Amino acid sequence: MSFETKIESDILHIQIAGRFDFSLHQEFRGALNQFNSDIKKIEVDLSKTNYLDSSALGMLLILRDKVAGSKDAVVIKGAAAEVKKVLQIANFDKLFTFI
Repeated sequence: MSFETKIESDILHIQIAGRFDFSLHQEFRGALNQFNSDIKKIEVDLSKTNYLDSSALGMLLILRDKVAGSKDAVVIKGAAAEVKKVLQIANFDKLFTFI
């Protein structure tokens, strides 16, 4: 399990590998501390994520609130079929852009 962040231009990139659950709460809070008014978009790379739970869904919602709730402001990238299925069941495809 890993959690990596980087800022490029006006985009905060977050990559999560392994399980995305409450155990990543501290790292997630650290990523939120990197957020500033210059950041216009957040890209969450879930291509290496094999599991997420309800706390992960809550963390994604917090990200969305950080960027004023725009669907295009938080992009979820590369989610595997099982992870994407959970996100769709939770109607996150209506709240976030998937690529």
